[in-house]
Amino acid sequence: MLKIFTTQLTGYFKRIQEKEEFHIEDGARVLAQAIIGDGNIYIYGKDEMLAVGLEATKSQEPLPSTKLLASIEEIEHLTSADRILLVSRTSTDPHILDAAQRLQEHGILTVGISPIEKENTLSSLEDFVDVHIDTKLLKPLIPDDEGNRYGFPAIMTALYAYYGLHLTIKEIITEYE
Repeated sequence: MLKIFTTQLTGYFKRIQEKEEFHIEDGARVLAQAIIGDGNIYIYGKDEMLAVGLEATKSQEPLPSTKLLASIEEIEHLTSADRILLVSRTSTDPHILDAAQRLQEHGILTVGISPIEKENTLSSLEDFVDVHIDTKLLKPLIPDDEGNRYGFPAIMTALYAYYGLHLTIKEIITEYE
């Protein structure tokens, strides 16, 4: 099972790298503006997706000028120099969509990370953010004997996209200095 999981997960990483390269670069530019300017990058994720924010703020290599956004109510205190990174397991999560809409109404530049549900007719995160990175992960990776699937590494694909942003932001900051 681990071999199947690893092969599948590696395939998702490769697709993100190949198909989201320009979105990662654009998102990094948006977020780097906060670091270069007088703003902060705020990361907002629901449930397990909070892990991306913890990685960005509490890890051995934190992203400069980055803070967790504990509640969407905190947007009242943000300025035009601040940027937001929204991270979601799905692109249609009502809580994340509400946050994205409110940020858009307040004119705060926002980058989103989530899978895009292709056959969705509802509102989607990519409709409300300035840059969206598609993690591509829509279903669990491992099939079982009954036809069900399990192993949904949403945090891992989101962290991969985050690291794409982080590394690109580091390049931008280095060039700026």
